[in-house]
Order: sequence, then C-alpha cells, then structure tokens
Amino acid sequence: MLTGARTLGEGLPSSIPSPSQGVWHLGPLPIRAYALIILVGIVVAVLVADRRWRARGGAENAVFDISTWAVPFGIVGARVYHVVSSPQAYFGAGGHPLDAFKIWEGGLGIWGAVAGGALGAWIACRRNGWSFVMFADSAAPGVLVAQAMGRVGNYFNQELFGRPTTLPWALEIDPAHRPAGYEQYATFHPTFLYESLWCLLVALVIVLIDRRWRQDHGRTLALYVMLYTVGRGYFEHLRIDEANHVLGLRLNEWTSLVVFLAGVAGYLLARRAAHRRSHHVDDEPTMQDLN
Repeated sequence: MLTGARTLGEGLPSSIPSPSQGVWHLGPLPIRAYALIILVGIVVAVLVADRRWRARGGAENAVFDISTWAVPFGIVGARVYHVVSSPQAYFGAGGHPLDAFKIWEGGLGIWGAVAGGALGAWIACRRNGWSFVMFADSAAPGVLVAQAMGRVGNYFNQELFGRPTTLPWALEIDPAHRPAGYEQYATFHPTFLYESLWCLLVALVIVLIDRRWRQDHGRTLALYVMLYTVGRGYFEHLRIDEANHVLGLRLNEWTSLVVFLAGVAGYLLARRAAHRRSHHVDDEPTMQDLN
C-alpha cells in the first residue's frame, strides 16, 4: 500500500467528489460535457486572439478566418497524436484500427492539437499574407485558457488523475475509473486540475510580461511553450494512467522536455530578431517576416 493513501475503508472528510455523469441525452442525441467545454474553450481562445491581434495592428476579422483552418487542423492533430502515442488500443491485441476514427469516444492529445492548429494557422496566414508569428504571439494566452477549460472536461470523464493522496483537495474516483492496481484507493491527485490552474497562471504571467516588456517577434509564443511545459512535465510525472515509457519516463515527459528546449531556442532566436529590428537592420529577414 502506498504511504499516506486513503483506502476504501476510511472516511472522506475532505475531498472533491467526481460528477455522477459526463453525458446527458436529448432523445437519441448524447450531450457530452467534455465536448461542450472544448467548444467553449475554442470560442474563448479565438476571442482573446482577435483582441490581441487587432491591438497589434492586425487586419480586421483575420483571426476568425485563420481559426477556420486552425480549429479543424487542431482537432485532427489532437486525435493523430493520441493514436500514435497510444497505438496498442487500436492496433495491438484486441484493438480495432477503425476505432481510431471514433473521436467521439474520447482520446485527444494536446501536443497534437497545438501542432495541428499551428499548421492550419500557418497555412491560413500564408494564403492571406499575414504574419504567422504575430498571430502566434496574439493567440498564445487564449490557447492557454482553452487548455485550462479542456482539462475541466477530464473532471467529468474521471480521467487523467494522479497518484493516490489524502490531501484536502484529493479527488474521489469511482471504482469503475480506477486503474488496475489502484482499486483499493478512493482519492487521487487531481492532476488535470493542477494543469488547468497552471495554464491560467501562465496565461496571466505572459499577458503581464507582454504589457511590461513587449514580447513580439515570437517571444510570447516561446514563453508559452517554455512555461507550459515546465508544469506539464511535473504533472505528467504524477499521473498513473496507462502510457508508453521510454528509458523510465512517460512519453509525454520526454515530449515536454524536447518542446521546452525548443521553446528556449525559439525565445533566443526571437529576442535576437527583435534586437535586429529595433536597430533597423534590414539586410537579413527577421522572424516577424516569416509567414
């Protein structure tokens, strides 16, 4: 038994109850809390990006045009990452390959969502002659808010929680949702809640830094990447849901590390580009010129 874990025989004087259901039916139509929350998050992200984009002098309604590319690419990317990083459920023993297309049954990866959404946004910017880097800087805080909201959807699904714990904010998990080997424990770390709060904090920090020291030329995007991955790597380490491991670490921990390093490199390049532009160096293109 894990030290400090609350077992089924003990009372639950201070813990967070899980919702009794995450799906409601209007006749034959299922209404899923997770899907609704994601849709609201997308709307919030677009509105925040539009406001920041126009404040930077961007074209009117451009963000809404970009989102028609970014959103579907993001959804596809999220599903592709989930399937690629968890192939056993679809291509392993007892798996069904066609289930990979059943996105309504759950299974979205944030890394794929961000990568796919970025690709869609880049295509839209390229087609219209808008700066992708300026769009990414504008969108970063809103994307973080959308991620925070999406993690609340995990609460309704009783998924992506962490190790057993007796902390006052421990999350009660129904027996049907407990992983193998943890059936005797009743409360767990709400790691999705930790990540949600972290995303909101990072969004606030980025906005404050951008207001105090203008973080354009890709620096806001790089800050988002660096700060988010620091928290995600830690929360991922707490999780106990099934995952593929490489050299003793979960795949998403390695992804966090690699993306963090990419964010550091991106910030250094962006700062150099901003320095060149501020000194009116015109003989070399800057990151702001990239579309």
